Amino acid sequence: MSELANETDQLAECPHCGKPLPLCICDSVTPIESRISLLILQHPQEQDRALGTARLAARHFKTAVVKIGLSWPSLAKALGRPVADPSRWAVLYLGSAKVEDLDTDAEIVAINRKGEVEPGQRSILSDIKGIVLLDGTWSQAKALWWRNAWMLKCQRVILGPKRPSRYGNLRKEPRRDGLSTIESAAMLLAGIEKRPDIAETLIGSFERMLARFREVQAKMPELAPKPKKKDYRRRRKG
Repeated sequence: MSELANETDQLAECPHCGKPLPLCICDSVTPIESRISLLILQHPQEQDRALGTARLAARHFKTAVVKIGLSWPSLAKALGRPVADPSRWAVLYLGSAKVEDLDTDAEIVAINRKGEVEPGQRSILSDIKGIVLLDGTWSQAKALWWRNAWMLKCQRVILGPKRPSRYGNLRKEPRRDGLSTIESAAMLLAGIEKRPDIAETLIGSFERMLARFREVQAKMPELAPKPKKKDYRRRRKG
């Protein structure tokens, strides 16, 4: 870990978003009512407190759950509930399938295990009760996928964003559909519920977070760790 990252780790952090206090924007978070539940599974080595968005995304929803770890025996255990049906949940899939390679212009696409477009898209998406997002680098997220067999019972969905991540030069992604966790939540929840206000609220928070990061980085560079490098490791087909 770099000296800058060590200095960042020594700062007091917000108990809600986990960021160093100079980078916290929790006072501007607007609560969102959503019929779809949100579960974010974070790889334990994902330690980018300055630029990470998992806990910030969850802050908007009363029932959102963020869990840090590598594996859970079931969706119910991950959620901390007695019962949960994974077939009614969707997972943002990290395989080789890309919306741009499929015969569709939709931004959210349900696919089968072969990476093909599922028939009855509207019915499938409207039946979703919860979303699972995997938080970490590309290889860390893939590790979470392979370690949790219950995800095979979830509906796989992929995204076809019209623009690249708002991270811009702060964090490079290996492919265009690589979005931050909060951007992915915004696209999925707003798109499935047909509520653009959800995306506006989440993206607004993300943009304020990025603006705060840049402001702090300019005035107090010791508070901001260096941006992550690209994750070039080969992706396995799933």
